[in-house]
Amino acid sequence: MNAPVSLAVPVHDIAPLRRFVTGFAGILDSGAGQAAILERGGNLLARLVAQDDWLPEAFARPHPERYQQYLLHCDSAERFSVVSFVWGPGQATPVHDHRVWGLVGVLRGAETVRNYRRREDGTLLQAGATGELRAGEVEAIDPQAGDIHRVANAFADRVSISIHVYGANIGAVERATYRDSGEERPFISGYANAVLPNLWNGVIRA
Repeated sequence: MNAPVSLAVPVHDIAPLRRFVTGFAGILDSGAGQAAILERGGNLLARLVAQDDWLPEAFARPHPERYQQYLLHCDSAERFSVVSFVWGPGQATPVHDHRVWGLVGVLRGAETVRNYRRREDGTLLQAGATGELRAGEVEAIDPQAGDIHRVANAFADRVSISIHVYGANIGAVERATYRDSGEERPFISGYANAVLPNLWNGVIRA
């Protein structure tokens, strides 16, 4: 006789992510403009990152040499994507842009954010003081207001994780990194993972 199939509940209850994805899709379905998406979506993201027990380990693993960008969900029409960024100790991005709206919420640890603007001659200048985003905090990214920045793990001795939401399939968007001179280097980030989390684990339909 064949052994019974295990129906054990997964170690990580991914229901918070499922609720976030369906809620965010609902905001877009309503026809909300960018300002409302960032406000209402930011509130949803704040609720998601306030609870640090749902992210599966496969999407929370650091790499010894570089930060990791794991796709958690992409809308079927590529209207938005949800990504976990995993920062090993001291890891950082290059200076880069996004070219779509976005939201960032820190799930674990903290990030430092250094924003830049362009001078008239095209060179980059840091805009304001370096900020810090701590666990549970959320910030918006708006290309119309300026979206060039550099992000780093605020800690040299531990992992930090943030959850990002973008107004496109961000791993397929052509963006740019920047030198101090303002020279742009096009890149497409892709993702570190080849499989996605199953948002429907534990969901039983009557």
